[in-house]
Amino acid sequence: MNNAILEYIHALAGYLIALGVPEEYGMVGALGSIFLLVTVVVLIFVLGLLRISRKAKKPAEEVVAGAEQEKPGAPEEEEAPPIKAEQELIEKPVPTPEKVRVEPPTPQPEEPKEVLSLFERMRRGLAKTQSALVGRIDALLSSHKGADEEFLEELEEILISADFGMQTTMDLITAIEKGLAKKNAPRAEIVRAVLQEEIRRRLQLESSTLDMTKAHPYVIMVVGVNGVGKTTTIGKLARQLTNQGKKVILGAGDTFRAAAAQQLAIWGERSGVEVIRHDEGADPAAVAFDAAKAAVARKADVLILDTAGRLHTKVNLMEEMKKIRRVLAREIPEAPHETLLVLDATTGQNALVQARLFKEAVEVTGIALTKLDGTAKGGMVVAIGSELALPVRYVGIGEGVDDLRPFDPELFVEALFKKD
Repeated sequence: MNNAILEYIHALAGYLIALGVPEEYGMVGALGSIFLLVTVVVLIFVLGLLRISRKAKKPAEEVVAGAEQEKPGAPEEEEAPPIKAEQELIEKPVPTPEKVRVEPPTPQPEEPKEVLSLFERMRRGLAKTQSALVGRIDALLSSHKGADEEFLEELEEILISADFGMQTTMDLITAIEKGLAKKNAPRAEIVRAVLQEEIRRRLQLESSTLDMTKAHPYVIMVVGVNGVGKTTTIGKLARQLTNQGKKVILGAGDTFRAAAAQQLAIWGERSGVEVIRHDEGADPAAVAFDAAKAAVARKADVLILDTAGRLHTKVNLMEEMKKIRRVLAREIPEAPHETLLVLDATTGQNALVQARLFKEAVEVTGIALTKLDGTAKGGMVVAIGSELALPVRYVGIGEGVDDLRPFDPELFVEALFKKD
């Protein structure tokens, strides 16, 4: 059988070669032809089986279906009439649902915001200083029975750490020693009373508020190093003066710090005041000239002029300030009427150093002490007033606009020593 197949394959190969197929491909062509033929035959056979199967299945399904439809001897079942309730449901039209009106929720009354008095705001702003100063003094008084040398040394350390300064601290210690020697009262009461009285006296000597009615327009030149909150202080002060009904103009004289003029312009927009500005790097004296001209022409009540904060070139700073002063005085008699130095309370003794340098370089007439709420060194207020003989005009006790307050010595001392 196998020989017959081989002979058939060879015969087929010879036939393909005769038809033109290359001799080397004759055998391959013969095998491929046989494989293709077998495949076609198998496919035809399978398709035939499937067709026969489908024809046999269809009559069987028809017979089963007919048997189910016609059962011999079984009467046709009539469709049962629907129950009355179901009939009513079928016949009764479904009503269109009405739109349900949803009442808006009753707005709940907002809880009233806590309104703090000026005293409470001052007390909260001095919380860190109170804890570091008064709290430590009370702890010292409870741990020492007498007013010995060790007690006075520790008290001196507490005062110095609160940045009262060396000279002010020694004066306070001397006053406490005298009070303890003269008065016959509980030691804690004497120490507290002497401290309050001495601090109050020193602050009242050097404290005064600005009288902005003595000139029209009243010119405030603001100085201070970068980063102390100078521009923010100007913005808050402008907002407060505007709320008091005063017409305010701002001069963006800090032309050296990037974005200083833009920052001041934002504050001016918030406060609804005009800001006179030049391009970055312009001459500050030129800004001062234009600002003074605008203040006079617009009949402004107050002109606040920002200046560049540079201490590393003290000579240049001094010459620049002199030039600005000459320009202002030429346009507005006796201007500037106030040279306000802005200091950051959190810098401690560094703020005192800055105050000394600026006092030497320019004619500083008052201090604005910012960020008093962020430090435990509130004694800086006393040190500046006592050692430099400069009045503290404003203190910052928070981030809000109203938290820049005219300095009140009585309120400061009361808030510092108030017990819960």
